[in-house]
Amino acid sequence: MMLGACSDDFTEIAPTGALSDEALQNATGVDLKLTAAYSAMDGERIGRLGEGVSAGGDNWWTDVVADDAHRGSTDGDNPELFQVETLDWQTGNGWFLGRWSALFGGVNSANAVISLIQTIPDGDFSQQLGEASFLRGYYYFELQKFYGNVPFISVENLDNLEFNQPNSGPVWSQIEADLQVAIDNLGPEVVNGRANSWVAKAFLGKAYLYQEKWDEAFSLLNEVATESPYTLNPEYVSNFNFAGENSSESMFAIQFVSDDGRSFNGNGAGTLNFPGGGPLGTCCGFYQPTQDLVNAYQTDDATGQPLLDTFANTDVKSDYGIESSADFTPHTGPLDPRLDYTVSRRGIDYNGFGLNPGKEWIRATFNDISGPYLPKKNIYQADEVDANRGTGGWGSDWSGINYNVMRFADVLLMAAEAAVEKTSPDLTVALDYVNQVRNRAKNMTYVQNEAGDGDAANYVIEPYGAFAGQEFARKAVRFERRLEFGMEGHRLFDLRRWGVAAEVINAYIANESADIDDASYGTKFGTYTEKFDLFPIPINAIDQSGGILEQNSGY
Repeated sequence: MMLGACSDDFTEIAPTGALSDEALQNATGVDLKLTAAYSAMDGERIGRLGEGVSAGGDNWWTDVVADDAHRGSTDGDNPELFQVETLDWQTGNGWFLGRWSALFGGVNSANAVISLIQTIPDGDFSQQLGEASFLRGYYYFELQKFYGNVPFISVENLDNLEFNQPNSGPVWSQIEADLQVAIDNLGPEVVNGRANSWVAKAFLGKAYLYQEKWDEAFSLLNEVATESPYTLNPEYVSNFNFAGENSSESMFAIQFVSDDGRSFNGNGAGTLNFPGGGPLGTCCGFYQPTQDLVNAYQTDDATGQPLLDTFANTDVKSDYGIESSADFTPHTGPLDPRLDYTVSRRGIDYNGFGLNPGKEWIRATFNDISGPYLPKKNIYQADEVDANRGTGGWGSDWSGINYNVMRFADVLLMAAEAAVEKTSPDLTVALDYVNQVRNRAKNMTYVQNEAGDGDAANYVIEPYGAFAGQEFARKAVRFERRLEFGMEGHRLFDLRRWGVAAEVINAYIANESADIDDASYGTKFGTYTEKFDLFPIPINAIDQSGGILEQNSGY
């Protein structure tokens, strides 16, 4: 009989399918880890906690807190998101934890790249260092605007497994430092899905904007607006379809792709946001635009300009309460043409699938708070279904449409905002940048009627002739952001940073209650107060920290 002794070699050999630290200490290893850091942008990762569809980088569910969107579907579907919309926030809500977990997964991935680079004595990894620093800055920017007071995890903390750090306040200084490292190390070349020096400057300008450092913000954003290679797409819809992916307006986008089978490369976080039925038999009727958002696209018939102060006084005609079998004639008043690329309403073409028939495509009942509208920017064009439609584990749709985290129109409107607010306001520059955005909307192809021989609605839009003063300019710039970026996940954060969230959201809830014409509508909502300007730190994270993390005020 032969007896063999067990070897201790297995403790020193990486398991099959895993790479040792030494194997990664080269250019290939750095690139692999950098790819993983980019991959974290869609929120998909092993071990993620909380609600999965809150983890994605498009932030769609934050719109349901603001005045752009309802949660959608029926009131009883996904109670935690119903609580988010109606301002009944619990610190254990999985939607808050899902985004928190995904973003810190991104932070850890970016830190891992920087840590690896520091262990390699030879070679030039300045480009990879710049990209990893940008990504860490981006992930922390998202954490900052969501939660306000977050722990900063450094590379040294990662190396020493010291993740339990206090959240003693804002992390703006670290965000600025990371984005400056990115600017210093990145080149200007445009590579799809990757950061470059122009993108880093735009994000640093955005960080300054959020802190009301107007002069610094204007300097950077104006430079990107005037000197970068990015331009507005001639067609607004090119920002939301397959044909326009990574085009001249797309500065930094999450690169989604779909295939015939189940693919984690599609937008899993947006899987609920398709019609509850519709032309493709999709699920689940979430993310429905509000009447308030639709009303904002009304224009003055004489000037073609928005109704800045009075848009909520009149309603764009809707089919709320009307069955699809009953007759309905769409609104005939003047409208901004961006409305029908943003919101799907009855009687208007639905991304090439034919006329939206109304209620039969709406999962919500007339007794739910969701209203009669459907989203459009996240929905495939009819002639691009094969290129963009993927499937998830339960027959859900995983769209392949890229999400533009930042597009050039955003730079123009942020530069315009900074021009209005800086120490020496420049209303001429602000007017120019706002009008570039409005002129694109004016000169683009409009949604057509069923016959294809005319416009689908009465579209009337013109640029501003002048800004009468700083207050008017401020109002015009802010309103333009809503029109341009409706249903793109930006609205809540704009309202918060402008300090008007409580005023605007409480007024919206009252107005929407009248529009929905349901006596119980308003009773389902809480009141927006100052505490809602930050999401709560997830109680799971506080518990796991042993009390090191402190909760935001009011929770």
